[in-house]
Amino acid sequence: MIRRTMIIISPDYSTPDHFCRDIQSRGYAALDTQGTSQLTGISPADLHAMKHWWDDLPADNYLRDGGRYRRRRHSSFVVDGDQVMLVPHRAHWQPVAYNALHGGLHRLFDPVRQELVESPAWQQLLRQLGHVCSTLGGQQPWFVETHQFRIDTTDGIGRPTPEGAHRDGVDYVAILLVERDHVIGGESRIFEANSRTGERFTLEQEWSLLMLDDGRMIHESTPIQPTAPDGHRDTLVITWRAGGFQDAPVAPA
Repeated sequence: MIRRTMIIISPDYSTPDHFCRDIQSRGYAALDTQGTSQLTGISPADLHAMKHWWDDLPADNYLRDGGRYRRRRHSSFVVDGDQVMLVPHRAHWQPVAYNALHGGLHRLFDPVRQELVESPAWQQLLRQLGHVCSTLGGQQPWFVETHQFRIDTTDGIGRPTPEGAHRDGVDYVAILLVERDHVIGGESRIFEANSRTGERFTLEQEWSLLMLDDGRMIHESTPIQPTAPDGHRDTLVITWRAGGFQDAPVAPA
């Protein structure tokens, strides 16, 4: 019997002071746990204290592949300088051009818990990542969608990105690994949208951060499999868009 060992490649982590420069130069950058803490001004202990909010995510009932492996919550904000404003609850929508599997659907998920939204760490996270976006794209209001995901392996496999390699149709995408528990896989793969150039690595550190220039980069995460019962992968995905939220075009009267 041949035993295969999965090779895990760590990201080439940036330092907080080079984070924006690296996104500008290559289209993405990653921070380890300590780097995320330094960039956001949130202690590692306060970051880790948010983990339990991933334990009560409702099932995603919109999966067109028939899967039962994804649980999520979703809320939207406008972040303008130091102001973080929760907007009335709204559906998540993407065009088919960006999401061939779930594009064209108005998907209304349960909102992020109010206690989490109002917590100082959540507010600080959005505020500081908003400053990153303004450094990259100019000072302006950012229309922000936050997605709490749990990908589980109850049925033997979980797919973080069932739509495959994609763009989100926004300006910037921040992906924070909240927890990996008893799983293999979940490798991040990112590619330049207009070339064959790409990278592959696995986020393993809790609250490590990958941030992408969505106009330049395509991204996906490979499926996960369990190494013990209840294996799962928790992430927080935050998208940032200038000018307004992405929504279905209004049909002419």
